[in-house]
Amino acid sequence: MTNLPPSAPKSSDNTTLGFDEFIAILVAFVAIGGILLWSFSRRDNSWNFNIVLSPSPSSTSKPQPSPTVNSPASQVQPKANSQLEAVPLPPKNIVPEPSPPSPLILPSVPVTPLNSSPRPKPFSTSRNSDLSIQSSPLPLVTPAEQKSIIPPPIAFNDVPTDFWATRFINALSARGIIKGFPDYTFRPNQPVNRAEFAAILQQAFDTELSKNSVPFKDVSTKYWATPAIDRAVGAGFLKGFPDKNFKPTQNITRVQVLVALVSGLNLKQSAKPSQVLSIYQDAKNIPKYAVDKIAIATANGLVITDSNPQFLAPNQAATRAEVAAMVHQALVKLGRLDKISSENIVRSPGQSSLSTGKLTNELSSQ
Repeated sequence: MTNLPPSAPKSSDNTTLGFDEFIAILVAFVAIGGILLWSFSRRDNSWNFNIVLSPSPSSTSKPQPSPTVNSPASQVQPKANSQLEAVPLPPKNIVPEPSPPSPLILPSVPVTPLNSSPRPKPFSTSRNSDLSIQSSPLPLVTPAEQKSIIPPPIAFNDVPTDFWATRFINALSARGIIKGFPDYTFRPNQPVNRAEFAAILQQAFDTELSKNSVPFKDVSTKYWATPAIDRAVGAGFLKGFPDKNFKPTQNITRVQVLVALVSGLNLKQSAKPSQVLSIYQDAKNIPKYAVDKIAIATANGLVITDSNPQFLAPNQAATRAEVAAMVHQALVKLGRLDKISSENIVRSPGQSSLSTGKLTNELSSQ
């Protein structure tokens, strides 16, 4: 009887793992856990471990290169007798980095500065070029014309309120046409010389300086009234004498004042001189050269007397009060001053009573 070798013992289903197998499994799990931990920690640095394990997918974006880091998995080697194999993870789709959004084109908005009139302008966008805004024109506002403020007249201590020429003097002094003396007097009954009258004309009518001024032998270039004399002569108010003298210090007469105003204002005759001058009882004393001018002055309300209107006293020296009153009437004729009702104004025969309105301006354009 032959002795058979003992049969190999059957492996039991309850056989426990050996020490080496346990170590191999432990090393495998540690390696896999290290790989996963490392891949998760590198995800924030824009590096995907799946790119290494899987073939490079087609993508429109170009991944940014990252520095090469030694994987800790390469340092862990499982044993040869390990029954576990590393299973590669399935590839994941690579999400490309978002590109910066294209700037949105917004319609331009006009900026209107403070306290300025708006200026609407049409605007357009790249998406809709047909978009436009139609603006209606704004109404223009015309500022109201400011009225000139007239200062109060100069209170002269020798011109009482009941003086016949007080209102005429006040109207001119308030506008700076006539002035008084340093002692606050006006001296209304003092005569006026020709140089002083030229200065009053310059202030009242703002005459322009003539380019062709007439040189007078008795008026030097340094004389205080030379500019006023040149302006009065150039504007046609005054003239010199045949001997080429002006006689600036000579007192001017009433007839000379009236002739100067009529000549400078270029007033025209509207009636026969003899008919107009019949009002004066001393009409025969009027110089022949001044007959027509005095008739025109009377018809236009320029003649003012301090006493009886029937006496002109043409050759009498004109006082400061009389000159102020006559210049005032000339400015009324031009429409620059309001008319003053006074019994001292001479009215020609047939002329209507004096009203409180303005006189009709018959002055032709200069």
